[in-house]
Amino acid sequence: MPEIDFTTATAEELAAVEPGEFIRIVKEMSGKDVKEVMDSANRGPIVDAIFRRMPELFRPDRAGSTTATTHWSITGRPDGGADEWTVRFTDGTCTSVPGHDGDSTLSLAMSPVDFTKVITKSGNPVMMFMTGKIKAKGDLGLAANIANYFDIPQA
Repeated sequence: MPEIDFTTATAEELAAVEPGEFIRIVKEMSGKDVKEVMDSANRGPIVDAIFRRMPELFRPDRAGSTTATTHWSITGRPDGGADEWTVRFTDGTCTSVPGHDGDSTLSLAMSPVDFTKVITKSGNPVMMFMTGKIKAKGDLGLAANIANYFDIPQA
């Protein structure tokens, strides 16, 4: 399969990239390359694809009886705004919807480069929080464990 160019691919092509392939490509990119992609017109489709796949990668056995609403803000959009999503855990299920829906148990804000480090497990979220790269409000225990709720493919 030819390498996909995240800056020029269509939204359909981006949505078709398997999670393992996505992670492999992103891990091979420099922070500068990730920033370039996230400054491109494809930022929205990439962020959408990531959040829409979260329920597929969710591991209810790891989340246990967790009931939580998380608000995510991926800052640094070219227009100055942020991409906002709600990821909810209830009764062994995970749902994700665009926007901030309802009251949050945990709110997370980070740059697009730091977001890609979190979702590819190439960064340490606790250290990123301690150094101010991730802003978290609410249940910090949940923040420390949330990545474990997902089966992130290894690249």
